[in-house]
Amino acid sequence: MKEYTATADTIEEAKALALENIGADPKDVHLEVLEEPGKKLFGGRKEAVVRASIKPEGESLEAPTVDEEEIIVEEVLVVDPGRDDLTIESEPASESEQNSRPAGDIVDAEDLSDEQVDAIADAGIEHLRALIAFLSDNEIKIEEFEGDEGEIILDVTGEDVGVLIGRHGRTIDALQSVVAAMTTKKTGVRYPLSVDVEGYKHRRKQKVVDIARRAAERARRTNRPVSLKAMTPHERRIVHMTLRNEQGISSTSEGSGSYRHVVVVPN
Repeated sequence: MKEYTATADTIEEAKALALENIGADPKDVHLEVLEEPGKKLFGGRKEAVVRASIKPEGESLEAPTVDEEEIIVEEVLVVDPGRDDLTIESEPASESEQNSRPAGDIVDAEDLSDEQVDAIADAGIEHLRALIAFLSDNEIKIEEFEGDEGEIILDVTGEDVGVLIGRHGRTIDALQSVVAAMTTKKTGVRYPLSVDVEGYKHRRKQKVVDIARRAAERARRTNRPVSLKAMTPHERRIVHMTLRNEQGISSTSEGSGSYRHVVVVPN
């Protein structure tokens, strides 16, 4: 099977179902969200729809993102002064939120006992270890941390664990989606859960924060909008959050699909 379209109550469940049915290594699969869940106009709920497809051999279907070594940037020469949307826009939720969001609200940590949170973490570790066994024969260690936003972070360390990161962290994202869905199904509780490999996401976040700040400085210096390279939804959100309190600077996302990017604008 080269393509499979799955529907479920949430995006993470649809992703997990699509990966399960297409029967391929997650790093060889491209996941595309066709429809997001939500309320229907006349009542009821709309399901999430995700399409999984096998990447053609020798071809990458992954969206371009911020270069690991190279910062920004091309100047945006024309900006309509009549536009009123050059402000922080509502980006998709953070990765931990995307992978744990139910039809309603995310479970608040204060609503659960320490024993319940420990049980969720144990279930996540169990599922993550089982999935990694399909990708690597090396011995690994999974450590549990509490994130800045109260999420459970499962950080994988060990020999040659780079294979679990994937290009621009795509394999981590796939692992996180599946682990979150499996953990929710086993525990019956939706809780923010993030998968990392040797602190890759933390280092990546700091790099995007630095890029955002340098772009803001350049926008101020030249008094021109600065366009960043295309980023993932999570990376774009980091940029917006970093710049939301920057005096004289606003940010917006432009473009669509794999070409969606942030524009940093001097006010």
